[in-house]
Amino acid sequence: MDAVVMDSLEPLVTELRSRGFTVVGPVARNGAIRMDEVSSAAELPRGKGDQQEPGRYRLTERDDDMIFDFAASPDSAKRYTQPPRQTLVRMREETVEEVEPEAPLVALLGVRPCDLAALAVQDRVFLGGRHPDPAYRRRREALFLVTVNCAVPGGTCFCVSMGTGPRASTGFDLALTELAAPHRFLIEAGSERGAEVIEALPHVPAVQHDLVAAEAVSRTAAEHMGRQVETEGIQEWLPEAHDSPRWNEVASRCLACTNCTMVCPTCFCTTMEDTTDLGSGTAERIERWDSCFTLEFSELNGSPVRGSGAGRYRQWLTHKFATWFDQFGTSGCVGCGRCITWCPVGIDVTEELANLR
Repeated sequence: MDAVVMDSLEPLVTELRSRGFTVVGPVARNGAIRMDEVSSAAELPRGKGDQQEPGRYRLTERDDDMIFDFAASPDSAKRYTQPPRQTLVRMREETVEEVEPEAPLVALLGVRPCDLAALAVQDRVFLGGRHPDPAYRRRREALFLVTVNCAVPGGTCFCVSMGTGPRASTGFDLALTELAAPHRFLIEAGSERGAEVIEALPHVPAVQHDLVAAEAVSRTAAEHMGRQVETEGIQEWLPEAHDSPRWNEVASRCLACTNCTMVCPTCFCTTMEDTTDLGSGTAERIERWDSCFTLEFSELNGSPVRGSGAGRYRQWLTHKFATWFDQFGTSGCVGCGRCITWCPVGIDVTEELANLR
């Protein structure tokens, strides 16, 4: 289906809701852009921008009507494919109940191309092996993905280096490019159900001027990345830096707070937690997000395998950029820059990689 143009996203939100989807999109809340349920396009963050640098995030006011002129928010699609907490099994006295995983119909509006790439990485992790995760599959199939091609990369973005943006090429149902002067949205279908949604919306065919303007948006974004990473040969040289003194230097700054792994759209580590409610006589086994930065994560026989901060940071960075290829056939990083922005001490992975090379 050829690209079309719409003046407003209100019909899109209305149509998706009429099809039974809970529409989740960006909203300005508590000084940040967060992903939350929206019932109207009026709730989207019109005229909002952001400033992102290592350890720094600030929401800003713009003097225009643009809705998506900000970089990646702290929320990614991971929250909807791999919930932070989920009950797996519940026991009532001597009866064991398997808890049916929730898989609501969710339309994610405003997914960035780097997050689409992250979903593809998670698909490989959870669905590509010998033991695919049926709960992940159900949640993944329940998603309707509306991506937004980036116009304003953040100060910590490096998706061009990782080949994941700023323009989406696959993995979406609909792709939006927000255009100015006049304000409008160029929309492309990436699936049959995406094309069906477009057919139900008021639109006009895109003309050459619209297509040229959309190409200019992506080209300008690619030219204004805040960071870059030299990835050539990284599978070889990064593991070979195992004994570099740089690991101890970065460990002296790292708080092991796990922020980087919590906001990362591809990190998937979890742990099991057993709880008991004596009042109701029930016990539950809960899966929750965990991080390789915690001491307990690598504990064997009462002692952690990686007891030092340097060892844990080395494990994370080397796995993410090098040995992930050996395990899953792809990089574990998509260049979204969240780990840099939301690190409270401003550790910059692009800087660390440059110093280790």
